[in-house]
Amino acid sequence: MKYEKLAKDIIENVGGKENVNSLVHCITRLRFKLKDEGKANTDVLKNMDGVVTVMKSGGQYQVVIGNHVPDVYKAVVAEGGFQSSSPVEATEEEKKKGNILNSFIDMISGIFTPILGVLAASGMIKGFNALFVGIGWLDDTGGTYQILNAIGDALFYFLPILLGYTAMKKFGGTPFVGMVIAMALVYPALAGIPNAGEPLYTLFAGTMFESPVYIEFFGIPVILMTYAMSVIPIIVSAFFAAKLEKFLTKVIPDVVKLFLVPMFTLLIIIPLTFIVIGPIATWASQLLGQATTWIYDLSPIIAGAFVGGFWLVFVMFGLHWGLVPIAINNFASQGWDPILAAMFVHSFALAGAILAVWIKTKSSKTKTLSAPAFISALFGVTEPGMYGIALPLKKPFIFTIISSAIGGAMLGGFGTVGYVMGGLGVFQIPSFIPESGIDMSVIGAIIAAIVGFVLAFALSYFFGGINKNQEKSLVNEKKVEEKALENENTKVETIVSPLSGEVKNLADIEDAAFASGALGQGVAIEPIEGKLFAPVSGTVTALFPTNHAIGITSDEGAEILIHIGMDTVQLEGKHFTSHTSQGSRVEQGQLLIEFDIEGIKEAGFPLTTPVVVTNYMNYEVLPISNVVVKSQEELLQVKPK
Repeated sequence: MKYEKLAKDIIENVGGKENVNSLVHCITRLRFKLKDEGKANTDVLKNMDGVVTVMKSGGQYQVVIGNHVPDVYKAVVAEGGFQSSSPVEATEEEKKKGNILNSFIDMISGIFTPILGVLAASGMIKGFNALFVGIGWLDDTGGTYQILNAIGDALFYFLPILLGYTAMKKFGGTPFVGMVIAMALVYPALAGIPNAGEPLYTLFAGTMFESPVYIEFFGIPVILMTYAMSVIPIIVSAFFAAKLEKFLTKVIPDVVKLFLVPMFTLLIIIPLTFIVIGPIATWASQLLGQATTWIYDLSPIIAGAFVGGFWLVFVMFGLHWGLVPIAINNFASQGWDPILAAMFVHSFALAGAILAVWIKTKSSKTKTLSAPAFISALFGVTEPGMYGIALPLKKPFIFTIISSAIGGAMLGGFGTVGYVMGGLGVFQIPSFIPESGIDMSVIGAIIAAIVGFVLAFALSYFFGGINKNQEKSLVNEKKVEEKALENENTKVETIVSPLSGEVKNLADIEDAAFASGALGQGVAIEPIEGKLFAPVSGTVTALFPTNHAIGITSDEGAEILIHIGMDTVQLEGKHFTSHTSQGSRVEQGQLLIEFDIEGIKEAGFPLTTPVVVTNYMNYEVLPISNVVVKSQEELLQVKPK
C-alpha cells in the first residue's frame, strides 16, 4: 500500500489505535477524536513527511494531509482496524429544498450510477441473445443460449444485492450490511417455499388483498413475494437500515460495536422487510391489477394510455407484477390478453428518447452509455436506459411516459391484444398475430411503436434540455478564447471569484493549515451570499460528501480548492446543498453549492472561505487587490513558472 508506512507512523504518534475514539476525514485532513490528546506526539507529526501540520479544534485532533487525504485515510483505517465512517450524503436541507419528484429521481440515479456500465452491458447481452433465438441462430434449449442468458440475466436477477450495496452507501450506512439484507430477500430456500406445499392459511380471503401464508416469524404471518429483479423493497430497507445502524452505533459500547451493530441491524430490518415492506408491495400490485382491469372494461383506449404511460413507473416500484397474474389468467381463461399488449410501446419510446440524447449530448460519458442502452431498449430491456439516461435527465423520462401513453391509447384503439406470453421489444410483435394471420391490430401495433419512437425522439431532441447549459457554455468558451488571445504571450489564467464578499489575506485567517499556505496559495473570502459558483471551467475532481468543500481542476491545469467555512465538516452536510457531483464537467459561473449563512453562523462556525491553488508549486499565484468582490469578478491570476 502506498501510504502504509505513513499510516503506521500517524497511528503510533496519535497515541496508538487504543487512544483513538473515532476517525473521519474531510477534504484536506484526518480528524481524530482521541481519548487523551496528551499522548499524541504533535511535534513529531508536524515534522513528518506527508503531514502538512497538526491542529486542535472543536474537540478534534486534526492531522492535515492535503489533497491525497482519502488515500491516507483508507490506509490508516486499514492499518488501525478502525470502522470506516461515511459522512452524511443527503442532508435535511436538500430534502426541504426542491420537490419530491426531483429528490426521488436524484436518489434513484445516485443509487444506480455505480452500476450503469455493467447494467448496460448485461442489457445488451440479453437483447442479442433474444435476437439470436429470434433469427434462428440459437436454440433456446441449447447450452450456448443458457450460458449467454445466465451472463445477461445474472445482474437483473440479483439486482437487489448490488442495490443493497449502493443504496446503503448512498444513505450513509455500511454497504455490506445492505448486501446481506438483499441476499436474504433472494435466498433460494425462502423463494421456493410457495411452490413446495400448501399454505398454512390465507389472509383477507375473499378480498382483493387475499394472500396465502406459508411461514410465520414468531407467530407473525409472512407474505412471501418474488424479490429477484426488484428495486424498491431493497432501497426502502436500506434507508431504514442506515438510520437504525447510526442509532445503534451511538448506543452500543465500542468494545462490542463491531459485531453487535450489524447483528441487530440485520435481525430487525430483514424480518421487517418480509413482514411489512413485502406485503405492502404485494398489495399495491394487486390494487394496480384490479384498477387496470376496471379501466379496460370502461375504455380500452384509456386503459392503453394508463398502462402504456405508466409502465416504466410501475417497473420502478415493482408494481408491474400485479398485472402479470391478470395477464396469465386472461391467457388461460380466454386465450388472449390486452394488458401486457398495452405496454408494448414503452420500450420504443424510451429508445427514441435515448437516441435523441445520444445524438445531441456533448457529454462523452452520456454518449457512451446511450449506445448500449438504445440497443437494449429496442430489445425490451429498459433498465439501462431508464436508470442511466432518461431518469437523470428528467425531461426525456417525462417525454417517454407521454409518448408511451399515446402509443398505448393507439393500441387500445386498434384492439391489439397478445395471444401468447411473448418476448419484449421487437420480439413482442409475433405474440400479437392471431391464428387468422396478420390483421389491422398487428399493423396498428407497429404503427403505434413507430409513433411512440418518433414522438419521444422529437420531444427529447428539441425540448429535452439535454444540454441545458449549452448556450452558457458557448458564451464562456468564447470568453475563454478571448482571454487566451489576450494573454497569449503571458499564458496567464484568470480565476474569478466563486463568492461575493470581503477578500482577506490567507495569513489573517484562523485556520493555521490554510494560513500558512501549506495547502495552497490564494486568498480567503468572507461570503455575504450563500451561493458558490464555478471560478473556472473544468472538472470537479473532489467534492466532499458533506458538500462543504470542492476541488476543481481548470482546463488549463490549475487545481483550485474552495473550503466553505472553518471546521464545517462537523455539520455533516447540514446547511449545504450541492448542484454538481464529483467527476462532472462545470462551466465558469455555474452554480455549484448553496449554503445557509445564518444556519452555519448559528451553529457556531466561522464562514471564512479559503480559495487556493493547491498545485501552486507550478504557478505564480497573483491575488488581485480587491477589498470586496462580487462573484464572477477577477480574483486570482495564475502564471506558469
